[in-house]
Formats: sequence, structure tokens, C-alpha cells
Amino acid sequence: MSEQRDTAPAAKPVVPVVLLALAAAGLWACSRLTWVTVRSADGLTEPRTDELNGGVWFGALTPLALVLVAAIAAVFAVKGPLRQLLGVVVAVVAAVAAVPGFALTVGAGEPAERAGSLAELPGRAVVTGAQTHLFPAILSIVAAALALAAGVLLTRRTGGGAQLSDKYDNPVFRRADASAQVSNQHGGSTGAAPLSERVLWDALDAGTDPTDTPAEPRGPDEPGKRGQ
Repeated sequence: MSEQRDTAPAAKPVVPVVLLALAAAGLWACSRLTWVTVRSADGLTEPRTDELNGGVWFGALTPLALVLVAAIAAVFAVKGPLRQLLGVVVAVVAAVAAVPGFALTVGAGEPAERAGSLAELPGRAVVTGAQTHLFPAILSIVAAALALAAGVLLTRRTGGGAQLSDKYDNPVFRRADASAQVSNQHGGSTGAAPLSERVLWDALDAGTDPTDTPAEPRGPDEPGKRGQ
């Protein structure tokens, strides 16, 4: 037997990680782009123009992007039910991130009034116009959709495959199964496939010697069975 044991490569959640990275980058870009341009006048000075970026229009964009970045690291740190819970959290973050972009796209609320408040205009100033920019709003919706897809993928877990994976990853179950396979082979099963090196090592860890074979029974006429 070789000194090196066989190891099975663990499945990596590549697709959710890529989706999370794209979503985080999208939300961060949205926080830097101009969402609304507001024009105002107070009757005393020159008309004023303020450009409100995503970080001002919806202050949670950057923190939500950071949450998605943290989720990427968490994906590799947890598995099983904890990874499913992480998927739920990511889905909630995606829903929250989509709200401001969707509202601006459909024209919900009072963009001009909100823009005047966020621009911190003087009390006597009056908003004369507010221009909304749809590209960053739509980009935020796309980023939120990517995060939602990542969350859904993280919450999905096939029952049979997960159980087999958990059993394989658990050394107690793995060693017990290896010991049983070696014992069955010693039992004289004909046509049995040769055991893998990983199984042989696990059987040794369980205290079962794969090289130990049972003594063959002697026939009634063999010497030593009866005194001759």
C-alpha cells in the first residue's frame, strides 16, 4: 500500500461565488454613479445643480455590497444548513438592494422632493427640476437579481447527495463502512471488486487489518484433523 491516501476533491460552489462577486461589484458601481440631478433656485443667487450618486440616494448600497463580499468568504467557511441559512440572508440582501432602483425606475414616490431633501438645499430654495438616470437604477436591479440567484443556489441542497457527502466526510461513518467492506471481502465473497486504497487505510484506522485472512477449514481426511 502506498503511504499516500486517496482524497476526494470537495465540490466548490463556484457559480454562487461568481454571482456574488458580480453583484457586489454592481452595487458598488451603482453607489458611485449619479442617480438624480436636481436643479434649484432661491431667487437671490445663481440657480444651483446638484448630482446625487447612489451612495447619497440610497446610503445602504455600499454596506450591502460589503455584505455580499463577506458572504463570499462565508460560503467557503460553512456548509450544510449553515450554508443554506447564508443563502437566505443573501436573498434578503438582494431584495433590499432592488427596492430603490425599482422605485426610481417606475417613478414611485416623489423623486424631486426627495432629491431636494438629500441635496440639503437652503430653506428658501425651490426645486425647479429633477432628472432621474435610469442606467444606475437598472444596474442595481440586475446586481440584486444576481445576488438573489446566488442565494437561491446556496439554499438548494439535494437530499441524497448531501447525505452521501456528509457520510463520506464524517470519519466515523467512513471508517465503519471501510471495516465492513473488508470484513465482507474476508467472508469469501466471490467476484468482489478490489478495495480502493482509501478504503484499506480507513479500515486500518478502524482497527481492521485488510491483510488478515481467515484460516481455511480442513477437510475430514486431511492430516491433523484426526489422529493418524
